[in-house]
Amino acid sequence: MDSQRRKILKAAAVTAIAAPATKAATSQSKPSEAPKKKVHYRSGKKPDKPPLFSGAVSYANLLFIAGKGAHFKGDIKEHTKHVLDEIEKELINAGSSMDKVLKCNVYLNDLKDYQAMNEAFRGRFGEEPPVRTTIAAAGGIPGDSLVEIDVIAYI
Repeated sequence: MDSQRRKILKAAAVTAIAAPATKAATSQSKPSEAPKKKVHYRSGKKPDKPPLFSGAVSYANLLFIAGKGAHFKGDIKEHTKHVLDEIEKELINAGSSMDKVLKCNVYLNDLKDYQAMNEAFRGRFGEEPPVRTTIAAAGGIPGDSLVEIDVIAYI
């Protein structure tokens, strides 16, 4: 299943990149540069030591935000609000916004929190929310978070 998702995401990235590159090549006499991976650091600067993973990475006009959790005592609504606030900060830092999110993955510590999570989630992505997958994470979420969310957006 993961390999199929990777193929779909790769095809979407190639399509997103090909259209602007084709247009640029026909409107200019020199060839366009290939897109490059860019890591967006929240602090604005690269850390001294390589991190375990990057929090936000863009490629062409696609932006990938790593899963965010809430690592404090609270209920699912508080955790969901906190996680979405953190995602919004990452999006803005990279030049995007909540209404530019295309795909959202929600991982719940317990599926019984589904309805309450939806209450905190509804309306956060504007009038036309992204596609979404929601699952209960077997074995829980690291750091005792009740929810973890990652997104794919455009810039």
